[in-house]
Parts: sequence; structure tokens; C-alpha cells
Amino acid sequence: MQVSSIQTFSLTILTLAIALVAMCSNACGQNQERPVEVLTASDVSRVIEDDQWVFVDTRPTDAFSGWKLEGIERGGHLPGAVDFPASWLDSDHSEKARLLSSALRVKGIEPKRHVVLYGTSKRDRDRVSRYLHNAGFRKLYDFDLRAWAADESLPLVRYTNFHLLVPPSVVKQILDSQVPETFAHAKRFRFVEVSWGGEEASYLKGHVPQSYHVNTDHFEPPPSWYLGDRDVLRRFAEKYGFQKDDTAILSSANPTASFRLAVVLRYIGVDDVRVLSGGFAAWKAAGYPVETTSVAPPKTSTFDAVLPQQPELILKTEQVKDRLRESPAFTLVDTRSWPEFIGRTSGYKYHSHKGRIPGSVYGQADFTGENSLTPYRNIDNTMRNAAEIQALWKQSGIDTQNHLSFLCGGGWRAAEVLTIAHVMGLENTSLYSDGWIGWSNDQTNAIDTGTPSK
Repeated sequence: MQVSSIQTFSLTILTLAIALVAMCSNACGQNQERPVEVLTASDVSRVIEDDQWVFVDTRPTDAFSGWKLEGIERGGHLPGAVDFPASWLDSDHSEKARLLSSALRVKGIEPKRHVVLYGTSKRDRDRVSRYLHNAGFRKLYDFDLRAWAADESLPLVRYTNFHLLVPPSVVKQILDSQVPETFAHAKRFRFVEVSWGGEEASYLKGHVPQSYHVNTDHFEPPPSWYLGDRDVLRRFAEKYGFQKDDTAILSSANPTASFRLAVVLRYIGVDDVRVLSGGFAAWKAAGYPVETTSVAPPKTSTFDAVLPQQPELILKTEQVKDRLRESPAFTLVDTRSWPEFIGRTSGYKYHSHKGRIPGSVYGQADFTGENSLTPYRNIDNTMRNAAEIQALWKQSGIDTQNHLSFLCGGGWRAAEVLTIAHVMGLENTSLYSDGWIGWSNDQTNAIDTGTPSK
């Protein structure tokens, strides 16, 4: 009788304990670790085309784009996957919560769907899993990508020209005398930090080691700041020691400066021009060494090619007029902000004309702020998912089968979007370098304002 009482008492205590655990799980669910089902490659193959499932890449953006990072055998992402790198959770952006929430919505990462978190780092997958669990997600799964990447029969998607945006880890390998993928044929590296003004503006505050400084005034001289003519560009190339067979890797505190110079160097004829993905901020965030002393540009006697080597890359005003008038397969894409596009503001302190070029199309850039490129960038200033950019263009009826020529005020912002188009594999593209400022300074050119009619 006594033993039975003890057993009954023990069962009662056990029942109470289970109830308390259940209550805590319900009340404190946001902080509870929760087992996540681990999927195999066979599991993934069965559901990868099911709309009830969404595959989320937790690796760095550059791995998603195509780089073989973190020891993986093939670069790229699962077909139809979206990106949500674990590193975004470390962002110090003032609007991080809103931006991350918006990213989930745009990418279709929803609690009602089965969410597969994949990558090469278990720690990264777990971090994103905890973030989503705290946001109310329960259908979470884990998938290690390494075995999939090792099997050549299984598909991975790489952007056609992913190599144009170089992750900090790859730049570090080059500085350490290694030869990463896509650099096997590089003859001579040029590391360049670019900004408007002298070295004191940003360069001497810190730059990637071995980088020398380029002042943008030397290829787009004041007071007009239009791209210089052939003589200006040749003097620029010779001043900074560029040669046709260089491999140039550009960085900057302001990412648009790097993209502007990248397009100019390709235009004049430098064979291999790339940009540090995420800009100099990404280099610092990776914890790599920063140099603060001045490095002199290399000395050369002359630029070893007739320039420009790629004249089709940059269009002049008369060419833009002709194509707008004569070619239905030509689209002039305006990458300025919406207020600039409709003529509410000029967008510049030194330029007063407002409006847009008749026949141009709004490039779905930002509606506010001087920098209209946030829709083309992730929270860490890396390139946004190509599928999402194409969805933006679709809203404006931009047909990527057409020749796309990008413009902004003076060529900087549009150069970044042009480079993104190249990364995506869109080669039938160009930059209208003089942009809105060049067009509107000629009073004989027509101007439109207001919201375009459908």
C-alpha cells in the first residue's frame, strides 16, 4: 500500500513536470530551441519544385551569386532559391528590423510555407533558424549544401558574370599570393581605391592594402564633371599607370564610385575590371587589415591601346536621341529617384533643371533620398538577388531582350546598375554617361515632367 502511494505520488509529480514544461514552451516559445528536421539531397530533389516549399540560402551573397566559398566544390545556388545570409543579422543599419522583415516578405519566406535553410555553415543555418522561429515560423528544415555541390549531376545556378563582383575573402587570397578561381590568367593586379577629391577624403582614413588612390576628377574634370574626351582619358590612364592587360580590383567607401570607374576602365580598354563586393565597408566587416599610408600609382609611359576599345559601352546624347527615335528595341532606363524622375527635384545641389528625358522609363529605383539604389542592393550593399531586380524592371515594362541603356544624373548610379546587368549576363547594354545633367543643360532638348501616362 505504501509503495503504491509512492508510485502514485511520483506519477503525479512527473505529470506536473510535463505540464510545466508544456506551459513554458507555450508561454516562452520565442526563446525555445526547437528540433529542426534535417533533409538529404534526395529529400530536396523531391520537393524543390513544390510551391509550398521555399529554399533559403544562408551563405554570403557572393556564394549565392556563384563564388566557391567556404570550401565548397561548386559555386551558385539551388534553382529557385532565395537569399537571406546569416550575416545580415549582424547589420548595424538603423532600419535593420524593417529591412529584414521586408526582405522576408519580398522573397516569399512565409510561415505558411515549408522553409528549408541551406548552406555550408551549420552555425549560420542555426542562426537564421532561430531568427525565423522567434518570428513565428515553425515549418523549418536544415540542409547542408556540400554533398549537393559535390554531385555534378545536381543543378546549381551561377550568375553569368558573377566574377565581376569580388568577395573580400577572394581579394585577401590574392594579397596573400594565392590564385583564386577566375584569376588563373591574370597577368598584373591593380588594387585601386576611388573617390571624388584627394586622398584625404577617405583613402588615408583606410583602404585595402596595396591600393592606390584615384581621384574621379581626373576622368570627369570639373566644372562640368562630364566624362572626358579621348585626350583626357588617355592622360588619366597614363597618370594612374593602367594597361590594357591589367586585372583591376576597385574599392571605395561610396560603392557607386567604384562602379563608375569600372565602366570607364572597360570603356577605354582595360581587359579585366572588377569591383569589391559590398565596398570597403565589407572589407572592414570581414576583419581584414586596413592600410592608412599612401601607395603611389604604377608608372607607365603610355596606355598600350587605341581608346576607347569598347565605344559601344557608353552612348553620347546624339546616339541616345537617334535610338529613341528609330529603335523600338531600345530602352532608356532612368535609375534616379522617383522625385527626380517626375521633376519634383533636380536631385543635385549644383544642378537646377528638373524632369526627365522623353521616352525614358523609370528604373524602379528608390522613391526618396539622394541615393536611389537601395532597391538594387541588399542591407550590406551587396548586389540584390537577380530575380528580384528583374521583377522590379517588369513593373516598368522593361524588356531585357531590348538594348538597355542606363542613365542617372551624371553616370555614377547608372554605372552600378549597368554592372549589375552585366553580372546577370545582359550584354546588350550601355551607359548614357552624361545623363540627365548633360541632357538638360542643352536647352534645345525636350523635357517631360509629372507622372507618366500609361
